Amino acid sequence: MAILNKIRQKTVVLILVIALALFAFILSSLFDNKDALFGKSQDVVATINGKDISRVEFMNLVEQQQQQMGANATSTQVMNRVFDAKVREAVMEGQFEKLGLSIETDQMRDILKNALATSPEFLNEAGVFDESKLKVYIDNLKSTSAQAYQNWVNYEQQLAVGALQTDYFNMVKAGATATLAEGELDHKLANDKVDVKYVQVPYSSIPDSTVTVSKSEIKDYISKHEKSYQTEASRSFQYVYFKEEASAEDEKNIQDGLKELINDREVYDETAEDKKRTEVGFKNTTDVEDFVNANSDDIKFNDRFLKKSALPETIADTIFNQEVGFIFGPYKEGNYYKLSKLVARTTLPDSAKTRHILIPFIGATRAPADAKPKAEAEALADSLLTVLKSDTSKFSEFVTEYSTDQGSVENEGRYDWFAYDRMVPEFRDFAFEGKTGDLGVVETVFGLHIIEVEGQKGSSDMVKVATIARKIESSEETNDKIFRDASTFEVNLENGDFATLAKESNYDVRPMTAKELDESIPGIGNQRQIVRWAFEEGTDVGDYKRFPVSGGIVIAQLTSKSEAGLMSVEDASVTALPAIRKDKKAKLIMDRVSATTLDEFAKAENQNVRTSVAINMKNPTISGAGNEPMVVGTAFGLNEGETSGLVKGNTGVFMVQTTKKTPATELENYQPFANQVSAEKLSSVQNRLYNALKEAAEIEDNRANTVQ
Repeated sequence: MAILNKIRQKTVVLILVIALALFAFILSSLFDNKDALFGKSQDVVATINGKDISRVEFMNLVEQQQQQMGANATSTQVMNRVFDAKVREAVMEGQFEKLGLSIETDQMRDILKNALATSPEFLNEAGVFDESKLKVYIDNLKSTSAQAYQNWVNYEQQLAVGALQTDYFNMVKAGATATLAEGELDHKLANDKVDVKYVQVPYSSIPDSTVTVSKSEIKDYISKHEKSYQTEASRSFQYVYFKEEASAEDEKNIQDGLKELINDREVYDETAEDKKRTEVGFKNTTDVEDFVNANSDDIKFNDRFLKKSALPETIADTIFNQEVGFIFGPYKEGNYYKLSKLVARTTLPDSAKTRHILIPFIGATRAPADAKPKAEAEALADSLLTVLKSDTSKFSEFVTEYSTDQGSVENEGRYDWFAYDRMVPEFRDFAFEGKTGDLGVVETVFGLHIIEVEGQKGSSDMVKVATIARKIESSEETNDKIFRDASTFEVNLENGDFATLAKESNYDVRPMTAKELDESIPGIGNQRQIVRWAFEEGTDVGDYKRFPVSGGIVIAQLTSKSEAGLMSVEDASVTALPAIRKDKKAKLIMDRVSATTLDEFAKAENQNVRTSVAINMKNPTISGAGNEPMVVGTAFGLNEGETSGLVKGNTGVFMVQTTKKTPATELENYQPFANQVSAEKLSSVQNRLYNALKEAAEIEDNRANTVQ
């Protein structure tokens, strides 16, 4: 009781202690989640000039873009496309707002009209865009599908933004003209000429090994050229790929399995009296198509004749000249072992000419809404055929009245001189295996065709080949071994070095450096999961992890981290080191030279005095030395006969003497040159302007943290 009384007496103190404890807990939680305290919400993908792009909005756009780009586009490619578009939209919106640019209702109507001018669903009977049809279409979207209507709204917004951008850039281009003074300058830059004598001491005359460059010098060079040495965050890792691929024994078993299919064989059958039955092989089967389709992986029976040139090179020479029934293989082709049998040979025309009447029925491919039941279609086809057999002059009339094949109606139902493999099988067989003048009804997936063979050209020997294919893939036993090998390697990494252990087992160690949004890894394709792991906050240098991937297992180890900002000395050395060496070599040459004439300089440096004529400022190239704008500019600044001091050029240290100056011919009118300068400006203004606006924008990219 005494304790309770003391607590009551200290109530204020107790409340304060509890409050401080709760505050400390909340603060600790915030520091554990830095994004919540200092960064953006996990629901914000990016912020551009203060405008947030929400994760929901971004992913909806990604989904739409994925549908447009197709399954071959990776998720990262799609996201990058959407992100670039949103950045452009946000950057340009700021410009539109400053200028008060907008799209009004009348303008939007015209934009839609131009965009949809050739869309069949919005055209009237005269083939002209009908605004009322568009209105009905939009109203229908509103009433039937909220998502479809939102997609339409997004489409309109894209059109509006595109139109605004066009207006904006056209306004800028209108001011990107050139004056007559600019035209005159362009003419002079191209046509003012100088002839020079010069001496060049190449930087290559001093061996790189004699010029030492310290890390501090590279670091100082980087700090003076920060813009050129900014880099994104990156992670380097090494990995071993345990690929699930067929072993030599697996391939032998696949071949043996194909060989067993050739001849008849006895198999166990508990229903038979002697518990055996004979299973007919590839050689003796009477139903080749069924046999192939029952025993082949992926590749099914191809029921058509082929010329020798259309056969795979692997079998063409061997099988084309054999007797029907000949079996070739097993042989390897691509990722399959195959067994091929010559089924038939014939001689067929090279091309055929036909005319036809297509009568569809309910259920046929592309059948119109008013298609007849199949029985009625058959009755109509038979009656038309009966008439045509006695009077083919009615063919054109029947095409116009009954045929639904719009691709041939205007040509009286005719297909002129098509190759063997152009038509569906039933149509093809009638046209090529019959003879000129044949008339009959053929059923295809499109309906009933009344066909007349009007002509056949040429002839070629052809064969029909049946091929059983077995995919070359690893067996379960091989996959188990690969799993064990990967597991053993992973366990040994706990106390061993990654590269050493891999070398001991003859595993190929592959290095990789990735940026935060990369996904593709050489040799194993799209592996976003590995890149994401490498950038996770809890992944430290030296950590390793196992990843199941398509076709195998990857074990990766993080080897280094590089944060966004200035490049490290090591990474920057690739370009900084040559630049620093060049500066040092130039100083060495210039410090040791006291000559003031070309001859003295040439003699002192064991070089020759060379000449170059008709040099201009627009293309500052010196014969024998290459592109040297500093040297050429110096030469133009000299009087005739005057010699320069030492000039540090791109390829060496120069001394130059101007021997002749030829001014450009003065023209009465410089408008053609002004027009040329204008054209050059216009061709580059759009890209250069947008890139400048983008560079000036404040872009906070949070995709790596919000989009997986």
